[in-house]
Amino acid sequence: MENISFGFSSKLTLDPFIIPLGGKYPIFFLGMVIYFCGIFFNLTLLTLIILKRNLHKPMYFILFSLPLNDLIGITAMLPKVLSDIVTETHTVYYPLCVLQAFFLHMYGGGVLFILAAMSFDRYAAICMPLRYSAIMTPRVVICIISLVWGLDFVLIVSLFSLQIRLPICKSVIMNVFCDNPSLLKLTCGSTAINNIIGLFNTAVMQLVSVSVQAFSYVKILITCVISRRSEAKMKAVNTCVAQLVILIIFEFVGTFTILSHRFENVSAELQKIMGMLIFLIPPLMNPLVYGLYTSEVRNTLLRVLKKSTVSV
Repeated sequence: MENISFGFSSKLTLDPFIIPLGGKYPIFFLGMVIYFCGIFFNLTLLTLIILKRNLHKPMYFILFSLPLNDLIGITAMLPKVLSDIVTETHTVYYPLCVLQAFFLHMYGGGVLFILAAMSFDRYAAICMPLRYSAIMTPRVVICIISLVWGLDFVLIVSLFSLQIRLPICKSVIMNVFCDNPSLLKLTCGSTAINNIIGLFNTAVMQLVSVSVQAFSYVKILITCVISRRSEAKMKAVNTCVAQLVILIIFEFVGTFTILSHRFENVSAELQKIMGMLIFLIPPLMNPLVYGLYTSEVRNTLLRVLKKSTVSV
């Protein structure tokens, strides 16, 4: 097959959803409601952390990365998908497709690393409460946040930089949005190195994230068991359950999506829907689980709402 030269003016065609007659606008409005809810929830959490001094603590500085990352994920994916549904265009410029895929993969890795950082913070707070302030100094918090975003950036850049060497000979993305596996399917060269590096990067992300979280939560549970304080036990249980629920959801959907690209007998429509859920469920759930579920954030928000009601 003849190679295609791709530039800023080159267009790719996306594989659209099969939408029943009359379902286009209901799906579009439902998607807009989901998008604006996700934006509102995460911006609310970000604003509270920025403006309220009682939330200027290591835990919330690390938590700040979570809604920021969620905004990147849901904004990089959903508006484009909804626009294609309502306009029925289903095209994207090649550089913008690569950019979208880059941000979506940054989001995926970011979730894993941020959850790991948050679990370590909770481990230090619950298992070593007297030393917490000495451990989680401003310098350490900055280092943790920089490591989270820096490691994520390096791994994703290394993944996408390998695509430069591959010739492009197709112009149809077999998905409703752009991601690395879909971009690799456009090439006509050997993708063995890309697959190896991709699996290696995924393994590094999973190993680092799961190892840190497993260590942190095992230590928290041990502290919970030996502690005689019911308050400490409740705090530990709440911390573990909240984060593990989101982690399990993300891991299940993410694992299915990755494996679905390896098997041809998986329904294309199911593959698209499951792929989208990675960028929809966490941005909607995380602010509720990690924000409103945390008493300090919840009480701060209630005070703000009460003050606004009284002033009106």
